[in-house]
Amino acid sequence: MKYTEAKEELIQAWGNLGYSWGLNKTMAQIHALLMIAPKPLSTEEIMTELNISRGNANMNIRALLDWHIVYRVSVAGERKEFFKAEKDVWTLARQVAKERRSRELEPILKVLREVHDVPNDGTEETKEFKKIVKDLKNFGEKSDGMIDTFIKSEESWFWGAVMKLFK
Repeated sequence: MKYTEAKEELIQAWGNLGYSWGLNKTMAQIHALLMIAPKPLSTEEIMTELNISRGNANMNIRALLDWHIVYRVSVAGERKEFFKAEKDVWTLARQVAKERRSRELEPILKVLREVHDVPNDGTEETKEFKKIVKDLKNFGEKSDGMIDTFIKSEESWFWGAVMKLFK
């Protein structure tokens, strides 16, 4: 396989993977392109490489900036904006976990904590509701603690701890 084919295949695969992160396909493709680029790219270069419109490029670059996995950089002698992706895989994984936690887990935990203390009126429905909410809340809080540990951990410590689980 030649470099151009491999590059295209990786960008397409990363675009498909992005969906499971909560990203749209184009956003993930831009991210992949910036990760493998040896130098920062301008919006125009991104548009050309991925054959997308300026609006689509700008909207998705802005979203990647919000996720803190892409950064604006200055290029000497250029007036255009340039962008680069976080290339450290460990830093990237922790940032994605942090963003997903903020966007997905924290909102549902907030709701579970609010509805957790519903008074028991003695009905079967209330009893079942309280049981399920308690279980979901406990699971969510444990998941939140694991994510917090992951986000704060160093790579060598984390993999050492994971390997101990499988011994």
